[in-house]
Amino acid sequence: MSETPMSTLQYRFDGPEDAPVLILGPSLGTTWHMWDRQVPELTQQWRVFRFDLPGHGGAPAYPAGSVAELADRLLATLEGLGVQRFGYAGCALGGALGIELALRHPERIASLALIAASPRFGTADEFRQRGVIVRTNGLDPIARTSPDRWFTTGFAAAQPAITEWAVQMVRTTDPGCYIAACEALASFDVRPQLAGVSVPTLVLVGSDDQVTGPAEARTLVAGIPDARLAVVPGASHLVPVEQPAAVTDLLVRHFTTAWQPAYNSTTGQMAIVAAPAKPVLAAAPAQPAPIAEIAPAVVQPPVTGRPDPYDAGTKVRREVLGDAHVDRALAQAEEFSGDFQEFITRYAWGEIWDRPGLDRRSRSCVTLATLVAGGHLDELAFHTRAALRNGLTPDEIKEVLLQTAVYCGVPAANSAFKVAQQVIREETTPTE
Repeated sequence: MSETPMSTLQYRFDGPEDAPVLILGPSLGTTWHMWDRQVPELTQQWRVFRFDLPGHGGAPAYPAGSVAELADRLLATLEGLGVQRFGYAGCALGGALGIELALRHPERIASLALIAASPRFGTADEFRQRGVIVRTNGLDPIARTSPDRWFTTGFAAAQPAITEWAVQMVRTTDPGCYIAACEALASFDVRPQLAGVSVPTLVLVGSDDQVTGPAEARTLVAGIPDARLAVVPGASHLVPVEQPAAVTDLLVRHFTTAWQPAYNSTTGQMAIVAAPAKPVLAAAPAQPAPIAEIAPAVVQPPVTGRPDPYDAGTKVRREVLGDAHVDRALAQAEEFSGDFQEFITRYAWGEIWDRPGLDRRSRSCVTLATLVAGGHLDELAFHTRAALRNGLTPDEIKEVLLQTAVYCGVPAANSAFKVAQQVIREETTPTE
């Protein structure tokens, strides 16, 4: 075990020191112990490296807000240990990290296994909404419902000790790091890049996984040139825990096939090296689903010598208001209002919200106050949602509205409280 600074990860090694390194990456809300039942057999051939995500399993709570940042921390940890080349198996978020490594550093990975993974995990809105719930209610609601997402009903009923272990694992995670990991998954989408994964890949999924199930697994297999699919019957999302023997057997067979033994004349020992990739027909990469069919409304960007802020505005608008809201607004655009939609995307979101002078929390505070002053209650509703997504707590929103009672008038604040209270109730009530 290692005490680590902000740029690295908490880790542990198991197995012989001279064996090739096999990395096991955990899923969101779990610790390296999710792999405990794979380790005894894997360490017969490999030096197994496990790590904890930030704030998980007692690891230092330095949040990482993107999969790319997690990959950088893992590589920094490995650099410090002198590990240059390795096999990698990751579950869910750990799988996303594996895809990121394979795309950016294919020379480091001998072979890859993606378990309960996806090129895009649900929608950005779903994970940012989960962050709002954790920020408001803590991790207990997420912890209590984790077994429903992770295990089949029969397994959860038959294994109460493991079910309780899963609940406690989530409950003891640092909330800020969990929220940051949700943000990392919200922004993760590698569907257009899957053809760039050039290492031999096993895609493994539980047949009953309702989170990232067989459909997502087939998308990975279709997009990655040298990928093979394995479906484990009677397993849900946390398949290494629910069906440990089946997963272990599949991992051993995959990594043994992908790494061929070779004799090292210097040491007099057998080493394992990457096997050449088998020639296969590369499948066409999966394409992103269209967001909305929008009638074109042409507004010429200003000639200023600067990049057109429209694309940046679209990105910020989606991150703050959510894909569903923006899709709805754009889908309703027509010849009469289309120019206006481009105007607010380019100037409100691309020019103002994307400026560096204030963070998004501060901009949400300013926006809420000005909407109360103007009596714009419809916009106050969706900007209250945006404020929660930008990191404001209900108590902080309450303080903003109390401030408006002094400077905008009690009637205006009274109406604002009614709108905000309803939105906060809808957004922060956990779904069972």
